[in-house]
Amino acid sequence: MIPELKTLGRVDFYDFGKYPGPHITPELMFELALTIQQMIDDNEYDGIIITHGTDTLEETAYFLDLYLECHIPVVLTGSMRNSSDPEWDGPANLIDSIYTCLNPNCRDMGVLVCLNGEINAASEVTKTHTEDEETFASLDFGSLGFVDRGRVILNRAPRRLETIRTSKINSNVDLLKCYAGMDDKFFRYSADCGVDGVVVEALGVGNVPPAVFEGIEYVLEKGIPVVLVSRCPAGDTDDIYSYPGAGKWLRESGVIFAEYLNGQKARIKLILALGKTTDPAELERIFIIELTGQIYSQSSCITPSLK
Repeated sequence: MIPELKTLGRVDFYDFGKYPGPHITPELMFELALTIQQMIDDNEYDGIIITHGTDTLEETAYFLDLYLECHIPVVLTGSMRNSSDPEWDGPANLIDSIYTCLNPNCRDMGVLVCLNGEINAASEVTKTHTEDEETFASLDFGSLGFVDRGRVILNRAPRRLETIRTSKINSNVDLLKCYAGMDDKFFRYSADCGVDGVVVEALGVGNVPPAVFEGIEYVLEKGIPVVLVSRCPAGDTDDIYSYPGAGKWLRESGVIFAEYLNGQKARIKLILALGKTTDPAELERIFIIELTGQIYSQSSCITPSLK
């Protein structure tokens, strides 16, 4: 259905499975990561593209970004229109992803997401709209670059590059979103059901209702790590305020602040981190952000030669 592929390079197809986005689980992400790592280690490909349902694409992308050790581009793409739609965006997204893989400047950039002509970092991108083709965006930092008629133009590198290598994962992690007047029942229920980690989408810069704070303390008293993000679509978390339930109370109680991560990404990171360690100090260290990405001094535009 996309004859142009033959002019861009040798493309091999691997059918990992036919899963709608909502059917993807952390266990499938881990299996996919192991499969891709083997392909990378075999040193056969210049790049790898994963086609994925858009509902959970950002979670799989971030899982792979944290796990994989690679220098070649690994790109996730999808489509917001199906193949029966006259405006099906799948072919264009796939072709743009191939150009991204063929561009040498896209090496050592971590896992990338390429849709609607934009290139985003897996650690930064999120789905922002239910149907719009421009749904994937990096709200805090903007895209890394874009693809224009085969030209890959990069304006910056990812803000951070990090790896969590582990032989197992622990997906027994709950994600709880705060709201006005919320009480502690969901936190107590999670803890009593034997959850191994909790991610909290807090209010604003990182504050919770007083009753929620009591629930978080209950979770922490059982030795269960709690990671804090904001329910706001952009911005980081910090311990600015000091009223009951505010950031300073949470920080002093032992809650881990995840800064710019959203809830679903923080959960993915905790799932991998718990597969590696349960030590509170080590978990907190894993969530500390270090700026390891190289910043480009100018735009980089290379049209790859045909292979």
